[in-house]
Amino acid sequence: MVPIVSFSPERAEIRFGCGLSPQIAPPQSIGAMLAGLDGPDLMAARFPVLSHEAYWQRRAQWLELKKKRRQASGARAQALADQTNAINRSFRADLLNGIGQTVLRWSLTGEGLRERLTLFWADHFTTVGKTGPQRSAVSSYIDAAIRPNLSGRFADLLIAAVTHPMMLSYLDQQISVGPGSGFARRQNKPRGLNENLAREVMELHTLGVDGPYTQTDVRQLAELFTGLGIDKAGALQFQPRRAEPGAETVLGRSYGGDPARLEAVHRALYDLAVHPATADHIARKLAVHFVSDAPDPDLIGHMAARFLATDGDLRAVYAAMLEHPAAWAEGPGNVKPPFDFMASSCRALAVPEPRLRDAAPAQVNRLLLQPMRAMGQYWQRPAGPDGWPEQDAAWITPQGLSARLRWAMAVPRRLLPELPDPRRFVDDALGAAAPEPVRFAARAAETRAEAVGLILSAPAFQRR
Repeated sequence: MVPIVSFSPERAEIRFGCGLSPQIAPPQSIGAMLAGLDGPDLMAARFPVLSHEAYWQRRAQWLELKKKRRQASGARAQALADQTNAINRSFRADLLNGIGQTVLRWSLTGEGLRERLTLFWADHFTTVGKTGPQRSAVSSYIDAAIRPNLSGRFADLLIAAVTHPMMLSYLDQQISVGPGSGFARRQNKPRGLNENLAREVMELHTLGVDGPYTQTDVRQLAELFTGLGIDKAGALQFQPRRAEPGAETVLGRSYGGDPARLEAVHRALYDLAVHPATADHIARKLAVHFVSDAPDPDLIGHMAARFLATDGDLRAVYAAMLEHPAAWAEGPGNVKPPFDFMASSCRALAVPEPRLRDAAPAQVNRLLLQPMRAMGQYWQRPAGPDGWPEQDAAWITPQGLSARLRWAMAVPRRLLPELPDPRRFVDDALGAAAPEPVRFAARAAETRAEAVGLILSAPAFQRR
């Protein structure tokens, strides 16, 4: 093991967790941080989101109502329209519930590394709902595919995310048809092969944009993926009639087709998951996210070596990161994206659970969703499959900083019945290393609201 320079509980919670809390003690060792990944997922159980199955049941009801509405007229059509609009509002409420529950998980967890890793991997395996209703299902995808696989093999996480119906829908895999398939031969206007999923699996999820693959590899993997689809209940389904017949060759390895097509897909994903280029790509992304926009090459090499030595055991890779001196370098870390900023603020303020749990959708929209969008981050809707940018410059913009300041000055007093004493809150939020200028500003502020706003707006709090 590489000895670390020193372990700081406060730095551990700020850099690798959800931020300091006056109610929850930070981890006391690297072992404790990793142990928090091993037990049951207490926060997901305590603050549940809409399940994938429940979403699809509601979606089926919504589609049926829309169909009946098109065939109806007069009062009957209006009644069906009212029912359809009510389900639309429930989808919107589920979307807002997802952000509220996620903030609660951050605010109250004793396992901050788990929550940070959840958002990291959810971004790595980005999916975006293509319709208003589907946007409410992203949180269920994260809970089903990402959270249960955070500390196991990367291959298992990759397979769970790539074959989840949300990913298949987002990257149009369910409409991809093998050119030589029976389905294609029977169409007057044959549907074509869609390479989206195959390209993103190689470019974003595994080997990296500069990875050792060719366009031929992408096409062969896309042909191997044909047949993957979604059934009427929203579950993964293999459709043989859409699958390209025969074997495919990806990175020099052959993967047989029928009848064990899904097994062949899993084998191909496993081989991509343990590739040396994947080890480098994943190690670099983790180091950039948790440590620095320009991480120490030795840190990346140390993590990649552990990845390869363990066939992608993620817990071992996290241990390699946490045991390296570069991960604990003093000085400011990365800028918090807007969600992290707001959630860590709620944690530092110790916002009472009922205030967020029982908030009406309109309140969640006003206090969290819209401000986050003004800061430059639209909840669960990055612009593309590469997710949100990691570079500090993406979040340090005049408009984004102005929105953060407005939120810090206005929202805490709406979340709390009484704001904390600024002299105490500066330690609650920043710890013993709080800069003296921030302490002075907190003491000199005319009101508690102004003091709290100044502390949350300080660069020391904006960074990890």
